[in-house]
Amino acid sequence: MKSIVLLLSATMLLSTTKSCAQESSYKNDDFAIKEVRVSNKSDLGITVWEIDVKGMAGKTTPTKAGQLDGAPVLGYVFPTSLKPTDVGFGETDGIVALALTSHPDFDDTPLWDENNDRIFDNDGLVWHPHWVVLTKDERVAVGLSVKQFKKADKMVVLPPTNPGMPMYMDSPGFPVTTIRNTIKVIIPNYRMNNQSDFNYDGVTAFMKVNTSNENLPMLGVYEVYSVASGDLSLPYTVKKQ
Repeated sequence: MKSIVLLLSATMLLSTTKSCAQESSYKNDDFAIKEVRVSNKSDLGITVWEIDVKGMAGKTTPTKAGQLDGAPVLGYVFPTSLKPTDVGFGETDGIVALALTSHPDFDDTPLWDENNDRIFDNDGLVWHPHWVVLTKDERVAVGLSVKQFKKADKMVVLPPTNPGMPMYMDSPGFPVTTIRNTIKVIIPNYRMNNQSDFNYDGVTAFMKVNTSNENLPMLGVYEVYSVASGDLSLPYTVKKQ
């Protein structure tokens, strides 16, 4: 836990020094966090994750770039103290985060039809969840990216619901809803190793896909708009209900 806090604090400092000149048009009240909550409802065997914002949660979505390379991704993100093995990855270093994302240029949830039109590869714009493992990466403004691996690495373990990209990313298909100023997702407890004692934080961020520059990550974090704790210290614990 201490190492996670130190890593996040370091990247938060990096973000402050690098990203001030890169603020995008997406920075508005729809990403200004007021409160973050994770509640375990043991009678139902589920955990509910919620972020409240000043504006309308999920209303602002990325402007389509027209291609995968450079595609914008917006996210409501919960960095956690969970272990990668708790959510289906193999043992690896990094920060496990639950990211609720929207990105109109591509669909990385091949098993799920979020807009219910019977087409499974056209709904990247719809807010949907990913488990990711974040790692320190000074090549991008905020200093974090989704951890990558070489396709030939046979030792990497991903959940069977992963989207097939060479990153520690899963597309678990949990239901995401946006109602007024709240975005929330419901996770069955067994899908996270029945963990209910962990720390977390809340972040809103701008990410971007890269498929052309080997000196940049495939999915890096370029801007942080809001942090629930103010310092990414993961101070919040799960409420038992």
